[in-house]
Amino acid sequence: MDKQIILGIDMGGTQVRAGLVRDGSLSSVISERINAKGSTEEVLQNLFNLSDQLINKTVTAIGIGVPGMTDSAQAIVYDAINIPSWKEVPLRQLMENRYQLPVLINNDANCFVLGEFYFGKGRGHNSLIGLTIGTGLGSGIIINKRLYTGKNGGAGEFGMIDYLGKYYEYYTSGQFFQNIHGINGELVFHKALEGDKEAIKMYEEMGMHLANAIKTILYAYDVSLIILGGSVRHAFPYFSKTMWHQIQTFAYKRVIDNLKIEISELDNSGILGAAALYYDFNEN
Repeated sequence: MDKQIILGIDMGGTQVRAGLVRDGSLSSVISERINAKGSTEEVLQNLFNLSDQLINKTVTAIGIGVPGMTDSAQAIVYDAINIPSWKEVPLRQLMENRYQLPVLINNDANCFVLGEFYFGKGRGHNSLIGLTIGTGLGSGIIINKRLYTGKNGGAGEFGMIDYLGKYYEYYTSGQFFQNIHGINGELVFHKALEGDKEAIKMYEEMGMHLANAIKTILYAYDVSLIILGGSVRHAFPYFSKTMWHQIQTFAYKRVIDNLKIEISELDNSGILGAAALYYDFNEN
């Protein structure tokens, strides 16, 4: 890792956040709401307005994490979540034309795992999986110190794997509570904090499903570290026991004996992870 200054940008469905990253240190963090229902040009202008405030002669490159699929070769954003107008946006070309700097783009889950690898609990590991458990189940893969996205950028979409007549994301994210129990997940969390037994039981049930997803991941990628991010990670004490109990049914005991599941403690992981795209591209 060098002393270059990278502009990291975390694009969400309702706001965009950005900051300057140098050698793992983050400064000048700002944010701006975006008009998610606006046209492609309107959302782009929200992004430009924020970037304009931070770009200066010391910035070496720009990294952007987006909530949607990306073509890693061309850096085209497809079907950005919660931004209906972003069906096919050549974001790298647009940003490079405006700022005359190299621009790296990937989806937010891939940025999350890169942020953990370079700045968080993934430091010192060669391979790991990052799972973002929030409204959906996102994931990113580091293999031999490199981000692995696959030919079309879709590697690691474990949440879309068929499971119990639906798919894993249906049972292993914040969607679980509404889908299965007809109740808002945020309400369940607050009830669990108050010691409500039914709410805690729901989390325990979700933990069992999450364990089955983790087992599937381990059969495909024999890693020894999985890091959980996303809003649902805050409820980890309520589902960790059933999760680990179910994981013990994995066929290969040695894999489970060597497995660690950690909870992300990284502040501003989206911005740091976006900036880490630069390190992944240049340091290996």
